Amino acid sequence: MPYVNIKITREGVTPQQKSDLIKGVTNLLVDVLGKDPATTFVIINEVDMEDWGIGGMPVMDYRERKNK
Repeated sequence: MPYVNIKITREGVTPQQKSDLIKGVTNLLVDVLGKDPATTFVIINEVDMEDWGIGGMPVMDYRERKNK
């Protein structure tokens, strides 16, 4: 019974994109590991930008510095 938790920043991901992620991850587990899609769980959590960090700084600061 696979459980996959996808965490993404809250940046306007559409319901269709989320649906595509769920389907794609489920299909990957079926294809690679032979898992039953009926018992495969995919959870998507959207995280506020100020709650996401990378490289020791908030993601917005990281992106700003990276693009300079």
